[in-house]
Amino acid sequence: MSAAPLLQSRDPAELGLNAARLGALTQAFEREIASGLLPGMVGLISRRGEVGYFECRGQLSPLSQVPMARDSLFRIYSMTKPIVSVACLMLAEQGLLLLHEPVSTWLPEFAQMQVGIEVGGRLEYEPARSPITIQDLLRHSAGLTYGFLGSSQVQQMYTEERMGAPDIANARFCEQLARLPLMAQPGTAWAYSHATDVLGRVIEVIAGQPLGEFLNERIFTPLGMVDTGFHVPLSEQHRIAEPFALDPQTGVPIELLDVRQRHAFESGGGGLVSTASDFARFLLGLRGEGGTRILGRHSLALMTADHLGKMPILGDVLAAGHGFGLGFAVRREAGLAPLPGSMGLYYWGGIAGTSFFVDPVEQLFAVLMIQAPVQRHRYRALFRHLVYAALDD
Repeated sequence: MSAAPLLQSRDPAELGLNAARLGALTQAFEREIASGLLPGMVGLISRRGEVGYFECRGQLSPLSQVPMARDSLFRIYSMTKPIVSVACLMLAEQGLLLLHEPVSTWLPEFAQMQVGIEVGGRLEYEPARSPITIQDLLRHSAGLTYGFLGSSQVQQMYTEERMGAPDIANARFCEQLARLPLMAQPGTAWAYSHATDVLGRVIEVIAGQPLGEFLNERIFTPLGMVDTGFHVPLSEQHRIAEPFALDPQTGVPIELLDVRQRHAFESGGGGLVSTASDFARFLLGLRGEGGTRILGRHSLALMTADHLGKMPILGDVLAAGHGFGLGFAVRREAGLAPLPGSMGLYYWGGIAGTSFFVDPVEQLFAVLMIQAPVQRHRYRALFRHLVYAALDD
C-alpha cells in the first residue's frame, strides 16, 4: 500500500454541478466539525464520469493537529461488501460458479443446516428446507445474522462464539458459523448478516488463494486502488483517520478495528481500509468510466436490480422504499424514504460512518469518508441531501 495519484477535479459547472451549492455542502460539514461532533471528513462527487467535487475538512485525528487530507485512510467496514460481491460476480463471469448453486458445493460444512426457533423461551431446531445458495449470500437471505443486531438466542450464540473476531481465520470462521443455527429458513427473509464473510471464503476456495490476494490481483491493482487492503503498512499509518475516543454525544467509548496489524480474519463483510479516491476508482471501474472495466454491464445490471421482491425484510437496516440486489441496497420506489434519489439508485455504507451512493439516472456517484459511528445516519442523510441540492441539470 502506497499513496496513489489523486483523482483530478474538473470545473463543476461543466458537469452540471452548482459551485455555490457545493460550497454550502462544505460549509455544513465545517459547522459539524466546529461543533465538536465530527473530527473531519473527505467528500467526493462524480458526474458523467468526471470528478466535480473533492474536498476535505477537519483533522485526521482528534489527538493531533494534522489536517484531514484527500488521501486519508478510513476503515470502510461494510463498504467492503460491494467489493467482495463484485469479486463473486467476476468468478461467475468466468463460469467458476453459478448464483443458484448451494454454498455447500465449496463449503461442505453448510450442507446440513438447522434453523433455531424460539418457542416459549426455549430454542427448538428444524432442518433447513432448502440449501443456502450463492444468491442468498449476496442478497442476505441466507438465514444468517450478526450478533450485535439483536438479543435473540441465536444472536447470543453468535456473540458467545466470537463470530467475526479478528484472530479467527476465514476457514475456521465458516466452520464455527456452520455449527450455529440459522435465524430463518434460507431464501425466505432479508436479514443483514455475516453472509458476505462466507462469500469471501467461497472466493478463497475457488481461487485457491487468500481473499486479500485475490482482491488485489483482480480489482485493486487493475483499478489503481493501491491504498485499499485489509491492513495498513507501517509506512502509511500516519494517514489513518481516527474517531473521537469517546462519542461526543453519548460518552460511549469508540473502539474501531486495529488496522495497523494483519489479522487472521480477512472479513469479506467489513475488513477493508480505503480512501475516497480509491473507492471512486472502484465505482468508476464498475461502469468502465475510469478506463478499465472490471465487470460486464449485464452483471452490473443484475447486481443493482432488486432481488427481494415481496420477501419480508427483518430489522431496520434497509431504508423504506428500498430492496436489495447482490451486494447493494437498491431504491425501488421514488417516495417513502426521507432521502432524495432516483429509482434504481444503489448504495451502501460502513458502521464507522463511510458511505456511497450511485444514481445511474443522474450519471452521479458520491463518496463520504468519516469515522463517526454514532452520527453515521445523520451525516449520510446530510451528505445525500446536499449533493442532490447541487445538481443544476
